[in-house]
Amino acid sequence: MGLQICVLASGSSGNCTLVRSADTAVLIDAGLSARETGKRLASVGLELAQIAGICVTHEHGDHTTGLRVLQQRHRLALYGNRGTVEGYQLGEPVMLAWNIFQTGQAFTIGSLHFEPFSVPHDANEPVGYIIGHGGHRVGVVTDMGCVTHLIRERLRPCRAIVLEANHDEEMLQNSDRPWQLKQRILGRQGHLSNEHAADLIADIAGPGLEHIFLAHLSEQCNDAPLALKTVTQRLEKLGHHHIRVSLCCRERISDIWQAL
Repeated sequence: MGLQICVLASGSSGNCTLVRSADTAVLIDAGLSARETGKRLASVGLELAQIAGICVTHEHGDHTTGLRVLQQRHRLALYGNRGTVEGYQLGEPVMLAWNIFQTGQAFTIGSLHFEPFSVPHDANEPVGYIIGHGGHRVGVVTDMGCVTHLIRERLRPCRAIVLEANHDEEMLQNSDRPWQLKQRILGRQGHLSNEHAADLIADIAGPGLEHIFLAHLSEQCNDAPLALKTVTQRLEKLGHHHIRVSLCCRERISDIWQAL
């Protein structure tokens, strides 16, 4: 088995992504209950005991719900930067054991190589991850309000990317959500729209990019077929017919991409 990635769940109510090699399996975020995480892992032939660690992108509940039980009951190692750890522990009565990394400095878990990088989002110290193994790289960036030069350059060499396509701007503006919430989502530290996700993908797409997972779709302010159409049409217009685009959701696991 080469490098493999599968989104176990993604959405405003829970996010969790599995990245694995032949001998190492790691979760990016733990926004599902421990029990549900175990069920999703079983559907791809893994047990919780086989997970080498959980790398957290930021402290928001839809990315951290299962952390306490997964560590205390299942002894899974946790990885986060100092800002994320401090933000999470503010609302947690039990101090968990963390492996603290510095944003921008690479670290390894088993045979997987992790490069955490800064992203703009309204959390203490949010990051995306580039995960490498055997010369292959994948990226996970699920929450960001805008695209920076750093994000583009980190994602450009990736063969598969889990990327936020949170909302359609017109649907968001026409929704009954409070004005302040709309402004937060649309702000530079909020969430990425379908159009902005398409812009990013079009900018970095090349012959090496094989698969895009569209993640963190809003249930109220997005439409899955619309998100898929927005991105695929942009890629087809540029002649990138080789890139597969698939949707991620809260209810079931995504497609699986694997390096051959």
